[in-house]
Amino acid sequence: MDVVPARQETRSEPERSEDLTAAGAAEVGLRVMTELSGKEAEAVTRVEPSDDGWLVGVEIVEDRRIPSSGDILALYELDLDMAGDLLSYRRVRRYKRGSGDPSEGAR
Repeated sequence: MDVVPARQETRSEPERSEDLTAAGAAEVGLRVMTELSGKEAEAVTRVEPSDDGWLVGVEIVEDRRIPSSGDILALYELDLDMAGDLLSYRRVRRYKRGSGDPSEGAR
């Protein structure tokens, strides 16, 4: 007699384990910010290990304009634990698309 598993596990998101990778943290950060804001995530701008997880920077399109060079973007910083659970988030800054990063200065 063949035994059929009751449920096959299929996951579209990274496994939640103590070994969350930087790429996994980036994926979780994008998904979480899209869900929280209800807006389109533009890009991950930062993934950095912290003492108890990951700091992830996500750029969100807060206000679409025509032309797109007038879009208003916001940079959010998320603090994730090693399992990929959100501990906190905050908006770091808002800016017009293409305005450049004022912290970089002239090069």
